[in-house]
Amino acid sequence: MERLAGRVILLWGWRRALLAFAAGAFAVLAHPPFDFFAAPFLSFPILAWLLDGAVFRAPAPLWRRLTPFLAVGWWWGFGYFLAGLWWVGSALLVEAEQFAWALPFAVLGLPMVMAVFFGLGAAFARPFWSDGLGRIAALAFGFGLAEWLRGWALTGFPWNPIGFAAMPVPLLMQSVGVVGTTGMNVLSVFVYAAPALLGTRRGAVAGLSLALLLGAAHLGYGWWRLQAPLGEATGTLSVRIVQPNIDLTEKWEGPAQERIFATTMALSKPPPSDAQAPPALVLWPETSVPFLFNERPDALQAIGEMLGPDQLLLAGAVRAESDPSGGDARYYNALVAVSGEGVIADAVDKVHLVPFGEYLPFSGLFARWGVDTLVAGPMNFAAGPARRLLMLPGGVVAAPFICYEIIFPDLVMEAAAGADVIVNVTNDAWFGDTAGPYQHLRQAQIRAVETGRPVLRAANNGISAIIDARGRIADALALNARGAIDGRVPLHARADRFFLAPEEVGILILCFFFAGGSISLLRRKVRVN
Repeated sequence: MERLAGRVILLWGWRRALLAFAAGAFAVLAHPPFDFFAAPFLSFPILAWLLDGAVFRAPAPLWRRLTPFLAVGWWWGFGYFLAGLWWVGSALLVEAEQFAWALPFAVLGLPMVMAVFFGLGAAFARPFWSDGLGRIAALAFGFGLAEWLRGWALTGFPWNPIGFAAMPVPLLMQSVGVVGTTGMNVLSVFVYAAPALLGTRRGAVAGLSLALLLGAAHLGYGWWRLQAPLGEATGTLSVRIVQPNIDLTEKWEGPAQERIFATTMALSKPPPSDAQAPPALVLWPETSVPFLFNERPDALQAIGEMLGPDQLLLAGAVRAESDPSGGDARYYNALVAVSGEGVIADAVDKVHLVPFGEYLPFSGLFARWGVDTLVAGPMNFAAGPARRLLMLPGGVVAAPFICYEIIFPDLVMEAAAGADVIVNVTNDAWFGDTAGPYQHLRQAQIRAVETGRPVLRAANNGISAIIDARGRIADALALNARGAIDGRVPLHARADRFFLAPEEVGILILCFFFAGGSISLLRRKVRVN
């Protein structure tokens, strides 16, 4: 191992960049659909050894000392995000004749920007870098801080966080309910990078022992939590989740509108498979209604005739508001509640929109070049003014999240605190048969564990699922399948809350590793002096 570490440390130039890129790309195998959780055990030691060799000529100003670390971290991150996010380009191929020109900007540009965060993560670790265990703590701190920044900077995009690599199955997801995603990011980097100590020997016994202890605690707590009761039962919610699998290349106008609506209605009508009473809730995916409800009162009437008096439909739809001053109408990506009387009982609008997908940042600048959107969606959307809960039949309270809103831990934790169940509607058909839909489903599973709330997920082409409060999938429809799933979702009061919220615990862990790296650096300076 020392010989291998030495060869990696001595790499230079393009060979160093190429190995960093390959190591980052290899780490993505730990994410869905592969879930090879051991991949980072190779990727992070290589990263640590590359950073060991990221030297500079002394004396040098601070920015020059940070540059070699930033470069290695950026190349590692570029490989990680390119291998993990290449599928975003599929959205531009839905109408390739109009949007294919932007494919290089999406497939390469997004990973290049995201890689800056991991470059910064390596740079954050540089001031505390040493030759022993302290550098592993410094790397965990640096990447943990970078992942925390990635969650909110530039509107936030915490997709495939490092910590998810250690959570491929519900048994290994339970720790996130205590330490949050931030804590899992920090601890995962430490455990994954600990084998790098075998290459330099200094601190290997202590570091590997701590990593083994953390791994055992992670596994043991997961086993215990899956055996523990969910809490006091507060009721059940019967639901039908519809997955219509509509082809996005169809234009939502004329005959296609009627066919899409008829398909979705037909999947919603059949009696439950277990011959019990009709479900209290019927759930349709994001933008599953192919027209504006205010232009089609007959559609509302048809839904009312389909539903029973005690049923409710939650349908993803576009909602329009006219401008009182006579300007252009505003359109919202919404989740609309339709009652058994065929009337709109409530609606919530998406608050956190996708940049360049649902709205165009710097639209005035792009307009000069004749560009008004970069994704083949129905229109540019306006953001909803505030997040609200929805009341479901039987007094059940739902926290609704549209599409990628589910990927933000703080946002979901805050809203789900006053809810019995989380509802997530999405349309992942934009990304075809790629890793994207599987990765998106994993986000919903993790949110269920963090919040202790079941998740009802409706996706146009999959993966629709009923997820319990421990992240276990009770039932699901395969990707690109057409159908519906019925389920009775048990609801429970939270019985396992700790003094601090998971993300607060995660911040404390981040601070702990900052202190660990600092102490190691101080001890090294004392030895030198």
